[in-house]
Amino acid sequence: MRRRRLTAKHAFTTWAVVVYAFLFLPILVMAVFAFNKPSAAALSAFHGTNVCSIPPAQVGNITVWNGFTSCWFSAGLHDPAYIPAILTSLQIAAVTAIISTVLGLCAALALARMKPRLRAPFDALVYLTLVVPEIVIAVASLIFFVQARNYLHAFPSLGKATILIGQVVFNASVAMLIIRARFVGMGDTLEEAAYDLGSGPMATFRQVTLPRLMPAIVAAALLSFTFSFDDYVVPAFVNGTTNTWPIVLFSAVRFGLTPAVNALATIMLTVTVLAVVVTAIVLRRSRVRTPGQDQAGGLDIAVGLR
Repeated sequence: MRRRRLTAKHAFTTWAVVVYAFLFLPILVMAVFAFNKPSAAALSAFHGTNVCSIPPAQVGNITVWNGFTSCWFSAGLHDPAYIPAILTSLQIAAVTAIISTVLGLCAALALARMKPRLRAPFDALVYLTLVVPEIVIAVASLIFFVQARNYLHAFPSLGKATILIGQVVFNASVAMLIIRARFVGMGDTLEEAAYDLGSGPMATFRQVTLPRLMPAIVAAALLSFTFSFDDYVVPAFVNGTTNTWPIVLFSAVRFGLTPAVNALATIMLTVTVLAVVVTAIVLRRSRVRTPGQDQAGGLDIAVGLR
């Protein structure tokens, strides 16, 4: 029996390694080829000093390793077609993170204190936002924004504002789940003690509840920023003439592939991974047991259902 368990454990471990390799090896290849030189034929025909200034049509076959160079990162970041898109994505992601976190905080505090019968419709709406395919949300957002603009001229036209609204719909639900899980899991013992000592609702929230929720708030803001920054589907439908960084990268892949695209994608991947790691660390540090809190909890507590 023990031998069978060990065999099954090794088999599952091997299968997990194969699955992860299948998922992440293409990303590793992309990062490696961000340091690839142009082809030998392109280098022999080039008479300049910076090999990364070769036009995309003359770079040659970049799917074969031609040598190491790091100049593609500088070439990509100094390209006038990329810098405005990067700044636009950063602006939209920052505003989206702030709005989504504030809305998620308000919703988490309200839903956690509502009666289950009244809370059920709101929970369904939040989960529906998360499970509906993003392409469906993007198409519905486009139709809604166009019709709203036709009937209400004060409504913003397709651009930064509509990208912001479309991304807030999803990110606010994510932020609400993260903050609500922390709020429900930390218990209400300290809040009740604050009320017994004569503290009012606002003072209790400011001095007791908010500091304890801060790790989850920071995690929700970081995740919202990450999801907004690398989102392609919603901005591709509701951007109008505004180009975000993922849209520009996709266009570069279609009309002129160079290792600079791999370099920029590697930068985006690095920023995303760092944000996720910081979020995981913050969430891990937020798991602090408080007096009166159960030592064990199920999935319903983790997602804030109880």
